[in-house]
Order: sequence, then structure tokens, then C-alpha cells
Amino acid sequence: MRLRPRSIRARDTLVSFVLAALVFGAVAVGADAAIRGTAEAGLLQEVQNAARRTSGAVRDGTLPTPIPDDSGGRLLVQVVGPRGHVLDATPAAAGRPPVSRKWPPPTERVQDFTECHGRGLGRECVVLEAIRVTTAPDSVVVYAARPLPSYLVTGLLEVLLAAAVLALSSLVAWTTWRIVGRTLRPVEQIRAQLSEISASDLSRRVPQPPGEDEIAQLARTANETLDRLEQAVSRQRQFASDASHELRTPIAGLRANLEDAAMYPDDTDLREVMRSALRDTDRLESIVTDLLLLARIGTGGSAAQEVVDLSELTRAELERRPFLLKIESDLADGVHVRGVRMQLVRLLNNLLDNADRYADTRVRVTVTAEGDHAVLRVADDGAGIAAEDRERVFERFTRLDSARSRGAGGTGLGLAIAREIAHAHGGTLTIEDVPRGASFAFRIPLITDEPA
Repeated sequence: MRLRPRSIRARDTLVSFVLAALVFGAVAVGADAAIRGTAEAGLLQEVQNAARRTSGAVRDGTLPTPIPDDSGGRLLVQVVGPRGHVLDATPAAAGRPPVSRKWPPPTERVQDFTECHGRGLGRECVVLEAIRVTTAPDSVVVYAARPLPSYLVTGLLEVLLAAAVLALSSLVAWTTWRIVGRTLRPVEQIRAQLSEISASDLSRRVPQPPGEDEIAQLARTANETLDRLEQAVSRQRQFASDASHELRTPIAGLRANLEDAAMYPDDTDLREVMRSALRDTDRLESIVTDLLLLARIGTGGSAAQEVVDLSELTRAELERRPFLLKIESDLADGVHVRGVRMQLVRLLNNLLDNADRYADTRVRVTVTAEGDHAVLRVADDGAGIAAEDRERVFERFTRLDSARSRGAGGTGLGLAIAREIAHAHGGTLTIEDVPRGASFAFRIPLITDEPA
């Protein structure tokens, strides 16, 4: 059986109640001791004064009968003889038996003590001082007594203090319940909203309270996680949509060629069928490779980044690959960036393939440092791209006019992959205004310090 409350609110309330009860209980014990000590000390001082004043009058022979009482009957004073007879007393103590049977010995003539009689609600306690007037065997004894207040005798003081402890502890618990409930209300709203979010609808977000406390940070983190999750699901859906759409055509062409060869083997040029099948297979492989690369870049990847000299990387790629057209380059020295080298190479090659495909006579490649960014530009002198299409070309499998159609080659994913790589490196890939052709500009944060 579990006794621990499941609710944080209930647990905090229980803990606050127990702690408050312990603290207020300790205070109550101290208050009880202080009240008792103060009350008994005051009464003892009063009976001491009365007893010693009466004892001195007995020795001097000046004690009147009855003994005068200025306390209004609250103080009991008796002079008791050696045989236990009351010889003199205050009016309130006259006619009563001795207030105590305790008889001080000659060696301890003055004694202070408390005596109680009876039980329950009828219990009475008195504070006494007994003074043996002389050391003679037949000396009289003076008793002075004062009853203790009933709240000190019957336990009423402890009951009141316990009730106060319980009331204050309950007040602390109630306050904790309200405060914790108000504090956790945003958490409950976040929980309720998260329970309603499903994989089919990731556009909803949890309510975000103002401020910079832990709950506000939790809400922001939850919303950021939902953003990443929505993007991941969106990429998965995009991948499935792209794959189903773009793979259908080459697969259908490949199947048609193979079926035609199987149905009419004597009328079919087998070599041409094989070449056509290989072309379709190559296209399928390119599309699948590019789609997988897009999906891998979109997940954030765990590829290790390093410091890369963007100019050296560009120079090496230009020397490595052949071009059908004239290549012009202007590469500044010492342009260092941080990134995944193979992805930066893929971005550059995609831009070079695009420029080489659509240029008329030449391609120009530049690497410069502009402010706190490194800028890689790849420009061609072809037909150019209309302003309204400059964002569309970065979409997957986008078809523009015949001058820049997919019929010229490629999978239609090169520029989409290049932009994804740019965004993954905290950079941008845009198309700039130029008098002729198209100019693609890749900007990435520049490393100003010398690399290790």
C-alpha cells in the first residue's frame, strides 16, 4: 500500500504541514516552559515576601492576629505550632488545616516547593515557602502559599498551545496548497495540451507563461522540441511524397522496356533495351541517393565539423573536375569557415553542375570575405532566372521553362540539396541580381581567428 501522495501539490502540502508542526511545536514547548516559569517565579516571589515578613514579625513579637492580607484572599499565610495546630493565619487561611505537612528541619530552615492535591478537574496546586522561625525544637513554622492558576494545573495551557500549533500548521498547509497549485497550473496546462497533440497534427503548441522561471523555460523547450518534431515529420512526409512521385516515371519506363523485350524478343534490339534500362537505373540511383542525402541533412546529422579553407577547397574542386566551358576564378586567401568538408564539396559541385549546364560561354567562381561572412559565388552567362522563380528553383523537382528544365539532365534535387547544406551550416544560399545569367551566392559565418 502506497502512503506517499502521487500529486506534487499534495506532497509539498504534506511536507509543509509536517515541517510547520515541528517548528511551531518546538516554539509551543518553549512558550509553555516560559509561561510556567514566569508564572511560578512571580508567585514564588510573592509567597517568599509574605513568609519572610511574617517570620520576622513572629521573632519580633509584633505579629497581629489575624495576620493582615493585602492580596484580597489569594495569599494563604499560617503560623503553625510544633504540634500541628494553626496558631495564627490570614482571614482566608483561618479555620483551615495547615496548608502543608512538610516540616523544615533546623539545618534547612527555609524551603520552597509546590504541592498538588486531587485529580482531574478538581486538582489544585499551590506554591509554598515554609520558614522555621528558630532552630529550637519547639519552634513554630510559617507557611505562605499561593494557588497556581487553573490553566497551569488542568493542562488548559497545553491544549491551547496545541490548538494554536494545529491552526498555524493548517494555515501554512493551506497557503502551500494554494501557492503550489497556482505555480503548477501552467504545468497542468502544458500537460493537457501535450496530451492532445498527435502525430497527425503537430502544429499546436503548449501555452508559454511569461517570465524566465523554470516553467517558462520548460514551455519554451517543449515548443522548440515540437518545432523540431514537426520539421522531422514534415521531412519524412516530403521524402515519401518525393520518392513516390519521382521514382514512378523511371520505374515505369524501365518496366515498359523490359516487358516489351520479354513479349517481343525477336523484334527488340537487346543492346538498346539494356542501355535504356541502365539509363533508367542510373537515374533511379541518383534520385534515391539525393533523396537520402536530403533526409540525412534535414535531421541535423552527427557529422563532425572542422575548420575549412573555403578558397583551397574551391581551388581543389576546380582543378579536379573537367569543364566544357571557360572557367574564371577569383579566390581570396585565408577564408576560413567551420563545416562538414564533404557537404561543402557537394554544395559547390551542385552549383558548378548547374552553372555548367546552363551557361552559354563561361562560368565565374569567386570566394571573398564580406564582413563576418565568407561568400562563395558561382555565376553563369546563360538565360538567367526570372525574379519570380528565384525561390522556386530551390524546391524539389521544380520545373521551369525549357531553358532551365530538368530535361537538360540531373535529378532536380541539386539546388534543394545545396540550400539544405547551407542552412545546416548556419548560412544562406540565394540568387543575386546580375546583368546577365544567374549568380548563386552562398554565405556562411567566417572564422576570423587563425585555425588551429
